Amino acid sequence: MMARAHVLVSGRVQGVFFRFETKRLARRLRVAGWVRNRRDGRVEVVFEGEREDVEKMVEFCKRGPSGARVTNVEVTWEAHTGEFEGFSVHYRH
Repeated sequence: MMARAHVLVSGRVQGVFFRFETKRLARRLRVAGWVRNRRDGRVEVVFEGEREDVEKMVEFCKRGPSGARVTNVEVTWEAHTGEFEGFSVHYRH
């Protein structure tokens, strides 16, 4: 079953390779979407793929890479759109 999750991650999540590690894992799991840093200090991510793999990505966001200190994760489950061809890092806020 295909799924989509829109995720906002709070805490010490910028400057700790959060985007890079998210992209690396998403590509390994064949999850599509994007990740970006927000001006408010959070990381925002959209994942699409098989439900099980999207859930794994959400679980990763709850802990982040080794330098991160995640304090909150907001997950909104949405309808799968199939709009992405891969996983990318967005550099604009």
